[in-house]
Amino acid sequence: MLKIGSERLNSNDFKKVIYSDEKIEIAKEAMEKVKQSFSFLKEFSKDKVIYGINTGFGPMAQYRVSEEDQLLLQYNLIRSHSAGSGELLPDNCVKAAMLARLNTLLQGYSGVNETVVILLKEFINNNVFPHIYKHGGVGASGDLVQLSHLALALIGEGKVNYLGKEYDTIDILNKLELKPIDIKIREGLALINGTSVMTGINFSNIILSKKLINWSVLISSMINELVRSYDDHFSEELNIVKLHSGQNNIANSMRNILESSKLVKKRQEHLYNGTDNKVQVFEEKVQEYYSLRCVPQILGPIYDTIINAENILVDEINSVNDNPIIDAENNNVFHGGNFHGDYVSLEADKIKIAVTKLSMLAERQLNFLMNDKLNQILPPFVNLGTLGLNLGMQGAQFTAVSTVAENQTLSNPVYVHSIPNNNDNQDIVSMGANASQMARKVINNTFEVLAIELISIIQAVDYLKYGDLLSQKAKDVYIRLRKIVPYFEEDNIKYNDIKNVINFIKNNELNLKTLITDE
Repeated sequence: MLKIGSERLNSNDFKKVIYSDEKIEIAKEAMEKVKQSFSFLKEFSKDKVIYGINTGFGPMAQYRVSEEDQLLLQYNLIRSHSAGSGELLPDNCVKAAMLARLNTLLQGYSGVNETVVILLKEFINNNVFPHIYKHGGVGASGDLVQLSHLALALIGEGKVNYLGKEYDTIDILNKLELKPIDIKIREGLALINGTSVMTGINFSNIILSKKLINWSVLISSMINELVRSYDDHFSEELNIVKLHSGQNNIANSMRNILESSKLVKKRQEHLYNGTDNKVQVFEEKVQEYYSLRCVPQILGPIYDTIINAENILVDEINSVNDNPIIDAENNNVFHGGNFHGDYVSLEADKIKIAVTKLSMLAERQLNFLMNDKLNQILPPFVNLGTLGLNLGMQGAQFTAVSTVAENQTLSNPVYVHSIPNNNDNQDIVSMGANASQMARKVINNTFEVLAIELISIIQAVDYLKYGDLLSQKAKDVYIRLRKIVPYFEEDNIKYNDIKNVINFIKNNELNLKTLITDE
């Protein structure tokens, strides 16, 4: 069981909760901070004007709210802002958002009562997923609309998903013998002010991006085996003189994968041995195409981008992103803009651009496999049947190309697309929720491209009869993939094969040395 509130959360913690269904408990010291913050605010707010407690919200903050209406104000805020539209966020993104919101509340700077964090914990542990819609967040006062849908469920209203079905929230609360939260001072505002939805989505993005780059390194290594490339382009000696850690990590991983390969060649045994000095036209390529030879230089910055984004998001997830900040230690309440989502939005755009480049690398490698005039060792479209009668992977290539084209369009940055709203109170916003969801779309698209590339590779392995010559890691993957997609010569329906390979690569770890892990 994961104890939260006492130490910083990281992406591995999110992975355990979101994808492995690990249960959570609230640290005693964190619960004490929540109680102290609430008690302090209760006394401090009695004779003061404090935003969102006895004032309206946003540009209506100039209007005082009477004491008898202050609790209704919190309910009005939640209900009026439950205005999302479009498709529902996936359950795992909702779970990540709830964990993110719980963790920021447990920092003890929001002045909420303990029923809020207790019910959030129960929602997470019981896999109760409030309906949160994709459209609604501009990422300035945080994810106001989307977090309002979370708050709506916590007050016992709206709808939730539970055990794969849709229910009225109150029915699930009754079923689990839980009660809605108590609204006492500012619980409505404290629940919806912040970056928890965009940050939660991005932690899922980080986890999936790590899988993508691991698979991309393995795939790139396998293609280098298929063409029997030279080994110097991923050598330590070549890469160490370029001082980027990502490039060197990728090259090192390729060496680890390919150390047991019987296919890659050493240049000194072929071109440095003096036997070809008088040859005018070399039969073998002296250097491979960039999509094979420059893998460390292409995937290196993608690696670094993912790591840097993760560091920023870990800081965000462990931050207080509420407004105002209830500071019991300094006996004060501070008003400001910690809810602003610029850090998250910018990192989401970086992830999106980096993963799009990864998908472009995959598409170029796939094109190399498809085009017999380029690779000069495979039939067109890796067609193992009768040329002309059969079509091989031709149709699947169209899917890969169109998907990469969509990624390229989606890669335009959202971070700079601010539109003023809220009577110009929110005159510059982050669009962090949009950026995060677009990054997620690019990531899911890229799994599709890699799946098509992998099917093409295992067909190529069989055509070349290289199964027993592959490196051990490549051979292991080849064997597992062949159980999903059997060898084929005759044309057959491909969409189920693609779907099954996507599920395989999303749900399996590679455990490649030196590549991105969650430890």
